[in-house]
Amino acid sequence: MIKIHTEKAPAAVGPYSQAIVSNGMVYTSGQIAIDPTTNTVEAKTIEEQTEQVMKNLGAVLETAGSSFEKAVKTTCFLADMNDFAAFNEIYGRYFTSLPARSCVAVKTLPKGVLVEVEVISESTL
Repeated sequence: MIKIHTEKAPAAVGPYSQAIVSNGMVYTSGQIAIDPTTNTVEAKTIEEQTEQVMKNLGAVLETAGSSFEKAVKTTCFLADMNDFAAFNEIYGRYFTSLPARSCVAVKTLPKGVLVEVEVISESTL
């Protein structure tokens, strides 16, 4: 197993890694809309938060020898399913390879964010 860490995405806020590469696959931890330069949630709308989540995921995937195009499965968590259409529009710009996906509404997310996404993807590491 290879533990993945990049300064271009938020540091883990607990006892976990940003991602793990194992047997040619990368498993990311859920990414939320923390700006890694300030270590805070600055984005307020679902659109702004989704963009930040995608930037964070892109940085983790790149460090793990992967990309959005190599994604096999995503799991998406929304604080409010009424945000689904706006989230889905931005999500679709990044995950053009159409990986399998689950998307669920949850009661709350860390730091009060509106969205969290995790990815399983192929890796070249």
